[in-house]
Amino acid sequence: MATINDNYSKLKAGYLFPEIARRVNAFAEANPNAQIIKLGIGDVTEPLPEACRTAIIQAVEEMGNRDTFKGYGPEQGYGWLREKIATSDFQGRGCDIDASEIFISDGSKCDTGNILDIFGKNNKIAVTDPVYPVYVDTNVMAGHTGAANDKGEFEGLVYLPIRAENDFTAEIPTEKVDLIYLCFPNNPTGATATKEYLKKWVDYAKANGSIIFFDAAYEAFITDPSLPHSIYEIEGARDCAIEFRSFSKNAGFTGTRCALTVVPKTLTAKASDGSDVELWKLWNRRQSTKFNGVSYIVQRGAEAVYSEAGQAQVKGLVSFYLENAKIIREQLTAAGFTVYGGINAPYIWLKTPENLSSWDFFDKLLQNCHVVGTPGSGFGAAGEGYFRISAFNSRENVEEAMKRIAAL
Repeated sequence: MATINDNYSKLKAGYLFPEIARRVNAFAEANPNAQIIKLGIGDVTEPLPEACRTAIIQAVEEMGNRDTFKGYGPEQGYGWLREKIATSDFQGRGCDIDASEIFISDGSKCDTGNILDIFGKNNKIAVTDPVYPVYVDTNVMAGHTGAANDKGEFEGLVYLPIRAENDFTAEIPTEKVDLIYLCFPNNPTGATATKEYLKKWVDYAKANGSIIFFDAAYEAFITDPSLPHSIYEIEGARDCAIEFRSFSKNAGFTGTRCALTVVPKTLTAKASDGSDVELWKLWNRRQSTKFNGVSYIVQRGAEAVYSEAGQAQVKGLVSFYLENAKIIREQLTAAGFTVYGGINAPYIWLKTPENLSSWDFFDKLLQNCHVVGTPGSGFGAAGEGYFRISAFNSRENVEEAMKRIAAL
């Protein structure tokens, strides 16, 4: 008889965002006239940049001509896109990253989970708390943890609490860990990291033979010139870090799907016999075996991000969402909420009022304001008593939502 992967049974009943959708759908069915404004998941609302749309349309036309038709592409991504990424996003910031070290994928969410394929079962794994749920859940699915306790913390993971008291930046662990998840600008808290702070992590990783998984999906929202956009701006990071990026939030590709992962060729980890193995080779093999690449059409759209027009249009999109974040932050502050984030990041992290639990505040906003956000406890035990609001929506909806919340 076929058996299942029992690790899935350790997971909570539902992933955070499907549970939100379930509650919202139930409310909508019971209140069909309610005008619900969703500021929960980090899904964009504004159209794809014109430069990307034009490139995609042209690519579709090419697919209709035998001479320019494209079938299977390279699993690692087309060279012309990887070269532009290397030049614009990394080398332009002083990062020693070659195009061959960049892998194009269909999402950084996928890659932050898939990367575990090339790592062993006995690594000690550190995550911040609160944290993007995918980091934890994919490790549970892979069998890297024990069961969860009453607070939802999984045995075998090292949790690094991030609180207002430490500016939502985790302290360097006192124990040795092997794999470390870092996300800056941070999801869900909106916190950012200085070069000095990231240097401490790089030094720790190099001293302990650790690998940092650096999620930079929101780097485009950094406007402070003193803040790093990439872990590779830090000396020594090539020897201890893998970086994940996405076109989803800067260029609106949430429904189009294109992202990238950087695995430096200098990066190694230990085999069971103690020998050093190049992680680039393992990831390249994994992608070549399990992934058929992102479509030519989508990659042409992503390439257009680096055109002069594309750069201007993407900057406009990012500025639009940052202005939304500013409105949310200022209006909530004026309404008496304690808020964090919303600067150099598209997320606002607020303290729930009146000692309400995260889910109780979610229900209160939904029932009384018809506004949807994300309960902080869904990101981890240390997120209890907090709530995330996303700046990804229309200006009209953001302003209306703030009016409703202010009148709560």
